[in-house]
Amino acid sequence: MRDGLTDLSAFVAVATHRSFSRAAAELGLSPSALSHTVRGLEERLDLRLLNRTTRSVAPTEAGERLLERLRPALRDIADALEDANVFRDKPAGRLRLNVPRSAAVLLLAPVIARFVQTYPEMQLEVATEGRLVDIVAAGFDAGVRFGESVERDMVAVRISSDLRMAVVGSPAYFRDHPKPRKPHDLTAHACIRFRLPGGSLYRWEFEKAGEAMEVEVGGPLTLGDQELMLQAAIDGAGLAIVLERHAKPHLAAGRLKRVLADWCPPFPGYFLYYPSRRQVPAGLRAFIDMMRQEFRKKG
Repeated sequence: MRDGLTDLSAFVAVATHRSFSRAAAELGLSPSALSHTVRGLEERLDLRLLNRTTRSVAPTEAGERLLERLRPALRDIADALEDANVFRDKPAGRLRLNVPRSAAVLLLAPVIARFVQTYPEMQLEVATEGRLVDIVAAGFDAGVRFGESVERDMVAVRISSDLRMAVVGSPAYFRDHPKPRKPHDLTAHACIRFRLPGGSLYRWEFEKAGEAMEVEVGGPLTLGDQELMLQAAIDGAGLAIVLERHAKPHLAAGRLKRVLADWCPPFPGYFLYYPSRRQVPAGLRAFIDMMRQEFRKKG
């Protein structure tokens, strides 16, 4: 029975990800071992469950039907195990989180070491990436995103105060360029453009007294990381728009100056979110409690 559940879980992971390599990474197996497991399941059932090519994997009609039945069944089994887990002194198991790098640095870094030390039987994995992913399909227990990005069918827990963006440049840059007074003044400046994880360029967003606008800026430099953008702005490459929290130490030290602050209002900060389920895994519940404590401490 246990081997059967393992084989079925392996099939569900491959069919969900439509990739042996991604499913293997989630399960901590090699792709070849996972392929062997799924093939053994197909042989026992005398059914082809997956269509395989050199470039893709997709469930057959029989595989799709089995997948539809297995997903809720495996969730019920996981919930049953979590019911038993509450009787342990401390939670055990694996917790996988999908988090943007900025949130990982600002919010999770002070917590992750303490979490694994407090709960030594937990295995914590934090995947840092900027693109929005379907955390259920990708095999994550929870994710972290800006509140405005969280889907309505998710349970969301605030883990940061409201945030603001900051438009910044170096003192040397402003010695040679006038400070912009309105967002549209940015079109006359060298701006460090931000390439979003999906591939598009971020249009700088502003709002003041109910007036909202987006500005498509130009400049000689395009980056995809806020730390690199900050350093480029410090070095005089142009103006950057970054999270205020990232810029604060550099503003305090005089390495950067801020402009258009009145056009950058607060917006909902980071939320930890997870699928609505009858039973929240004990490890996730413990992590949420620790993040809430950190949030209350820092305010």
